[in-house]
Parts: sequence; structure tokens; C-alpha cells
Amino acid sequence: MKDHLMSTYARLPVQFERGEGVWLWDTEGRQYLDALSGIAVCGLGHAHPSVAEAISSQAGRLIHTSNLYGIPLQTKLAERLCLLSAMQRVFFCNSGAEANEAAIKIARLYGHGRDIECPAIIVMENSFHGRTLATLTATGSRRVQAGFEPLVQGFIRVPYNDLDAIRTVAGNSSDVAAILVEPVQGEGGVNVPDPGYLAGIREICDQQNWLMMLDEIQTGIGRTGQWFAYQHDRTLPDVVTAAKALGNGVPIGACLARGKAAEVLQPGSHGTTFGGNPLAASAAMAVLDVIESGQLVAQAARLGTQLLTGFTERLSALDGVREIRGSGLMIGIELDRPCGELVKTALDCGLLINVTAERVVRLLPPLITSEKQAAMIMDKVSDLVRDFLTE
Repeated sequence: MKDHLMSTYARLPVQFERGEGVWLWDTEGRQYLDALSGIAVCGLGHAHPSVAEAISSQAGRLIHTSNLYGIPLQTKLAERLCLLSAMQRVFFCNSGAEANEAAIKIARLYGHGRDIECPAIIVMENSFHGRTLATLTATGSRRVQAGFEPLVQGFIRVPYNDLDAIRTVAGNSSDVAAILVEPVQGEGGVNVPDPGYLAGIREICDQQNWLMMLDEIQTGIGRTGQWFAYQHDRTLPDVVTAAKALGNGVPIGACLARGKAAEVLQPGSHGTTFGGNPLAASAAMAVLDVIESGQLVAQAARLGTQLLTGFTERLSALDGVREIRGSGLMIGIELDRPCGELVKTALDCGLLINVTAERVVRLLPPLITSEKQAAMIMDKVSDLVRDFLTE
């Protein structure tokens, strides 16, 4: 049969037809342990009954009306997210890239409000913020940007985890309006900054009257063992973006803001047709309910520590293993050589993993993962890495 899809993905040779919890089954009936969660999306695993019921029930009542009208579920979801994040306002959209676009627009409007003619945003090397023109420009990957020139102006790039580099920009530029940074870089290789990095950014932003904007698309909604990764440092940003795990597979994104950033967007300055519609809001409310009632944020912290400790004990002494790092259920095992072939090898062994930044095995198990399942992931991945390095 002819494939009419655009060739935007180098897909693996498998098609899944059903899932349950941390497990997936392909069209041939083969079972797989999912240690990737649809790239940090399915924090509650697959076919979670509470989410399925919320979607089914809402679909039978009302799916969409548009943002021309009030949406009670969207209002409730915004209140819930603000309580969890200590933010004050929310703009709902459909994806992480759209949430980051909203943050970028907030920064530019804020800058123009300060009479900056061409407001700039400081972004980081090795970052990933999306694939729209503005977010791919903000992304610190030439591979993502190549061929899409001319890129969007107004971004200044500095090394990640380097406060002095930010201070240097502050001393040399009067056009900066904001900093956009991931608390932990996901696509860039699960890079965890030094303690105090976010607090240092907060201090610089306060000194310079800049907005501190955090991309929590991958780290948010419990992934790192807190609802949002910045809560580990007890640091409050001005803007934070979320998506991925918020809908457990139903497309939804959110741009949250507080203080001076909360009132920047006004009627006519931004909008969306689908964002925060009743179906998406219903799914997200169910996700938050399940995470809270199951104490899954604390479970992510506990299991993440166990996995990090276990991998360190088993793999850190091996020649070829550079570093094992992570935060909660967001773990990276960096090798000294490209290891993309491990994805297919793991698939053949009934395990879903990912390799990012060419050399980093990335693990993003569902928050519902049990200790027994975590041990299975540890065993399988350790064996795969050991065999790969000793070939």
C-alpha cells in the first residue's frame, strides 16, 4: 500500500495497537515495556481508566465551542494549575511549541512596554523549545534549524549552566527582555544544571528587570519528582510552559505567568481556536486528579532515585560510560560514542527507550511505574549498555 504521509519521521519498524499501564502491544501481538512514555507524555501510562472515562464522558456532552465563549472546565483547570505552580494566569493552547510561542510573545510585548525597540531573549546552547519558526530559532541545535533560514531575530545564545555568560550579556546589551531556559535539558541530553543555577538566573532577572521564563514541557507535571522542576530550588519564574504529560496524550499546552508577566497578553494580542477546549480540559483535569490521589509526584522522586542509584552501581565503572544523571523519572546515561543503534536493539528485546544528543540513552518511564517494573527497566537497559560497550 502506498504511504501518503510526508517523510518527516524515520520511524521504527513497529506499529502499536493497544496499551495498558506501562505495557504496549504491537499489531503482531508482541508485548513491550514502555520506558519512554511517548516522549514524556503518557505519565499515567496507556489507557488509564480515569482518563479514558473523562474523555468518553466529555465527548458525549461537548467537545468544542471555541474561545469566543466561556469554558467552565478551562477555568477550573487554570485555577488548579495556578495552585500547583504558584502562577496567576494561564493561556491554553495545543502543544509545547505553542506554549513557548506564547511565552516568546509575552517577552516581546513586555520588552516593547519597556521601550525596547528590538527586545531580545537569552536562550541556551543544546536547548530544545519546538519546531515552529520562533521556537526552532530559540532551540540550540543547528540540525533543527538547517534549511529553514531566515531565522527569527531577537535571540542571544549562551552556554547552559553558565551564570557568568548571562552576566556578560547583561553587561553588554540593553535590549534583553527575558531569559528562556529548561530546568533540565531533555533533548539536549538530560543535562542537569548545578544547584543554584535557577536561583542565580532569578537573581539576574530581578537585577535587570527581565522575565525569567522556564520551558517545563518535558520536566513539568511531576516528571522530576516535583510538580514543576523549579520547585526543587524553591525558585519562582515569571513564566512557565507545560504540555506533554498534562493531557496524557490528548493535545494540550499551557503558558502560565505571574506578576508583571501575567497581564501582558490582552484581548486581540494572542489566541487559539482549539486551545483549552472542553475535551482537552477534561482530560487534563483527570490527569491532575490521578497524579494527586496516587501521590505519583513523590513516587517519581523515589523511583528516580532508585534508578539513578542502580544504574550508577551497575554501569558507572564501565569503560565507555561517561556520566549517569537525571532528575526524578528523567534519566540519561551518556556514553563515549554514538549509540543510536541501541533503540532498535532494545525494541527487539521488548523495551522502548530513546537516544538523544547521539550518545545519551534517555529514559522517561511513566509515573505509574512500579518498583518491580523499574527493576525490569534497570536490568534490561544495563544489559543492553554492557553488551553494546563490550562488542
